[in-house]
Amino acid sequence: MRERLNELLVEVESFTAKKPEQVEEFRIKMLGSKGVLKELFADFKNVPNEHKKEVGQLINQVKEQAQLKIDEFKALFENIITVDNTIDLTKPGFPTTVGSRHPISLVKNEIIEIFSRIGFTVSEGPEIEDDWHNFSALNFPPEHPARDMQDTFFVESESGEMALRTHTSSVQVRIMENTKPPIRTLSPGRVYRNEAISARAHCFFHQIEGLYIAENVSFADLKQTLLYFAKEMFGEQTEIRLRPSYFPFTEPSAEVDVSCSVCGGKGCNVCKYSGFLEILGCGMVDPNVLENCGIDSKKYSGFAFGMGVERIAMLKYKINDLRLFSEGDVRFLSQFKAAQ
Repeated sequence: MRERLNELLVEVESFTAKKPEQVEEFRIKMLGSKGVLKELFADFKNVPNEHKKEVGQLINQVKEQAQLKIDEFKALFENIITVDNTIDLTKPGFPTTVGSRHPISLVKNEIIEIFSRIGFTVSEGPEIEDDWHNFSALNFPPEHPARDMQDTFFVESESGEMALRTHTSSVQVRIMENTKPPIRTLSPGRVYRNEAISARAHCFFHQIEGLYIAENVSFADLKQTLLYFAKEMFGEQTEIRLRPSYFPFTEPSAEVDVSCSVCGGKGCNVCKYSGFLEILGCGMVDPNVLENCGIDSKKYSGFAFGMGVERIAMLKYKINDLRLFSEGDVRFLSQFKAAQ
């Protein structure tokens, strides 16, 4: 029996397995109810008394070693992740929803790209402005009735009266104060006005204003620039018309309409059956504004224009409610994936 037990010890020590099934077969063979050790324990009564102690220790040693070997391989296989070759492991674990850019960002970037083709650069400035940059430098004298055109959010400040900017023209003032002509720049950004929120108005919205100052700039240059923009933005068939208007910082001033993209200029409820929709204001920079910013108005002239990005987006994508842009509704925003 001692020889048999020594052979079993060697077998246990040399045992190895490549899969869990082999471990289970080994366990049944060694420790099962009909296994080898069960038989040896049954034969133990036939061992002479003087050898019982030695043989008993050998049997226990074989049993312990076999159990250790089984536990070792079980732990090994429990930590191994089985791979199903039919599964593509490069795929995401769960379906993922692809996001999209906001329509305001899409339209803003498109406007900037269109004007960049004719030399306009991008300028940015603070959203909280002082009175000089937001009003006075732009020909809004104190108590001037034109200040009532824009219902302003004022901000308390130790440095003087401050306000949330009502237009990005304040950025143009900063550019004119610190840059020598020629100047050709766009000023995109968020602006704020104390207005009732509705389908056509909001207390904050986005503007892009353009400024061109050089020698011998004329109103004809302004008209051709805006016609180029309208055709690039809304299609080659687009027409524009300019109507006289008033802005404190430009003279002469005009409102610009484009032919309605919904009805093709034939007339519909969107354009109130006029065939045209207003998209921006423009004009020649007032000489007083040039002088306020340190530019010689006798040598230089220029034009400026400003448009609401939301208004352009509503025309481009046929959106009828301004509030949709700021509500964060995924159902609305997901429609613009194809537009990127």
